[in-house]
Amino acid sequence: MEKNDNALRVALIYDFDGTLSPGNMQEYDFIPAVGKSNSEFWEESNAISAEQDADPILAYMSKMILEARAKGLSLKREAFRDAGRNIVFFEGVRTWFRRVNEYGASRGIEVLHYINSSGIKEIIEGTEIASEFKNIYACSFLYDDQGVAYWPAVGVNYTNKTQFIYKINKGVESVSDSKLVNQYLEEDKRPVQMKHMIYIGDGTTDIPCMRLVDSQGGYAIAVYNPSDPDTYESVRRLIDEKRVSFVCPADYREESPIDHLVKTIIDKIVTDNELKILSGRRFRF
Repeated sequence: MEKNDNALRVALIYDFDGTLSPGNMQEYDFIPAVGKSNSEFWEESNAISAEQDADPILAYMSKMILEARAKGLSLKREAFRDAGRNIVFFEGVRTWFRRVNEYGASRGIEVLHYINSSGIKEIIEGTEIASEFKNIYACSFLYDDQGVAYWPAVGVNYTNKTQFIYKINKGVESVSDSKLVNQYLEEDKRPVQMKHMIYIGDGTTDIPCMRLVDSQGGYAIAVYNPSDPDTYESVRRLIDEKRVSFVCPADYREESPIDHLVKTIIDKIVTDNELKILSGRRFRF
């Protein structure tokens, strides 16, 4: 699809684990490789966090490094990317991006896709859908001169996830940038206005982002695993607590509820923009 500089831009911002893929990305390859069960790994990681009053995200990243070293596993970027190739996705994800892009283009909309995740960026980069995203904001590692991960570079928890909403809003690609993102820019001149954002997530770690986007006129969609009834109850409460406006199964096939919902939101954005253009005009008949 050719870029149209005059097109409205709509950002679809996704969490990853539980949103595009069932479970946690570490559970497909990394945790089995270190000889742990999923429950063992996360219980031990959470225990470290509680005992040392540490951020749970930094605790699990540290544990990944320690466990990999103990088992003699590679900690190079390529090894993490290889792990991403084993991740499975919810129904329809593989064709979702093309279909949404095509629908947006038919309505004069340029659709941009972003990841905003507490998972590992390098693993996401190895997935078959990585090329669909304009940017992937997620946890990542620092690497030594041998290309081996030795320390967390970025830890993305439920509160600092919101910083990436502002970066998308202002078109700031760099995680390390703290200057451009704080410069004043009128909302209607920003590359992606908040009211043109659609945030899709599955749980509590997404609540601050969902509330931020929703409060600024955007749209927050909570998804649940259609194969796991328990996940529905957890996201249904988000509606009752007025933290999101929509709940859908994580089924991205054509004509699914989320497919219909996102297309309807795109239609509304187009209509709202047309009304804004017409506002204040005088017509004679």
